[in-house]
Amino acid sequence: MKDFVSVIIPVFNRGDELKRALKSVLNQTYQDFEIIIIDDCSQIEINNAVKNFKDKRIRLFRNDENKGVSYSRNIGIKQSNYDIICFLDSDDEWIRDKIRLQVEFLKKNKNLNVVHTEEIWIRNSKRVNQGKRHIKSGGDIFERSLELCLMSPSSIMLKKNIFDRYGCFNETLPVCEDYDLWLRISAFEHVGFIEKPLIYKYGGNSDQLSKKYEAMDKFRVMSLINIYKNLTLPKDKREALIKTALKKIAILLNGAVKRDKILDKKLYESWLKLFNN
Repeated sequence: MKDFVSVIIPVFNRGDELKRALKSVLNQTYQDFEIIIIDDCSQIEINNAVKNFKDKRIRLFRNDENKGVSYSRNIGIKQSNYDIICFLDSDDEWIRDKIRLQVEFLKKNKNLNVVHTEEIWIRNSKRVNQGKRHIKSGGDIFERSLELCLMSPSSIMLKKNIFDRYGCFNETLPVCEDYDLWLRISAFEHVGFIEKPLIYKYGGNSDQLSKKYEAMDKFRVMSLINIYKNLTLPKDKREALIKTALKKIAILLNGAVKRDKILDKKLYESWLKLFNN
């Protein structure tokens, strides 16, 4: 029996990049898939970037207003027909064996529900090396992932039923939504890892969300607070989460004091009180 895959691509105003992303899916050595594109109310005609492919496996949906990447991915999950899910950011690109190798990995490792891969980073059209803190791995990665996101959405393949257990993307977070979901999953699930680079991850673009928002750790702490309040973690993981949250809040608070941001200062002090109780 074939394992069919649902590929979910959220897009906002990236027509040319979307064409590149689509080509990288359609050129996969593994061809049993559907492609679900969620147009997040782009100001350009996204259909123009799709219609020339003339592939019946491509389905295009459009949000009636700009709802954000989490909402768009969640719509893609709801619209998916298959039990294996992949995400591809519209500005990233897959290497030809990506789907095949991940499907084979999950077949061989039936105890695992998630697998990600190594990446090739492109910044401003040039290949760059990842820093040591970005080193990818598998297994129990929860504590390492508390500092920053260590799995890219474009590299992930996971079984659809995992969303029934841990929820979907948090639509209240404008950024760090991937960090939040991967923490909720890796708190209880071991993660598979393929050391071979299977995606090109592009960065340096002015429209990337990480460029739009300052103090990304603010949103990471918001995620940690949500997990702290709503998940019953093993003792060691709960302690690691608290330690990381306190460290991040202290840095944020120091910055707010230096910049005389009174409202931020009060917010971060309330967060410290929450974790110190």
